[in-house]
Amino acid sequence: MILLILGLILWSAAHFWKRAAPNHRAGFGEAGKGIVTAVLVAAIVLMIFGYRMADGAVYWGRNSAMVVINNLLMLFAFYLFASSGAKTRITRFIRHPQLTAVIVWSVAHLLVNGDTESFVLFGGLLAWAIAEIVIINRAVPDWTPAHDVPIRKEFTAIIATLVVFSVVAGIHYWLGYNPFG
Repeated sequence: MILLILGLILWSAAHFWKRAAPNHRAGFGEAGKGIVTAVLVAAIVLMIFGYRMADGAVYWGRNSAMVVINNLLMLFAFYLFASSGAKTRITRFIRHPQLTAVIVWSVAHLLVNGDTESFVLFGGLLAWAIAEIVIINRAVPDWTPAHDVPIRKEFTAIIATLVVFSVVAGIHYWLGYNPFG
């Protein structure tokens, strides 16, 4: 569990660095991006190994209804993430589509994983995403979504969603976690 928690701390620290210490981060210039990337890769590796090695109490398991809800939420989370890059219509209503995607992703995984290590991983990332939204909104309170949305951007986001969902489902299946029950 220590590796998992350390990974979450590194993940949060790398993301909060720009907001918590903007002058310090700016002092690194372009090299700061490399530092953040390296720390995030290390954080992901620690979270993966920490999650796989962790052993905790199990409070509930998967059931078919929650698996269906999880998969629908995952499709929505991937769409939110894709729409951030494509600037689709939903980005006119949701200020932080990527962070909202992390929130939806976390909730989806908590529905089907009722064990301690899942509470730490998915709950930790859920708390991080909410804190990030609060910090960004306080730092930059004004938001005016005023962009036109061509229909091709919607199709781009939908196709990207389906492709990424299929790839991620395949990886989960390959790792021994059947995402379809």
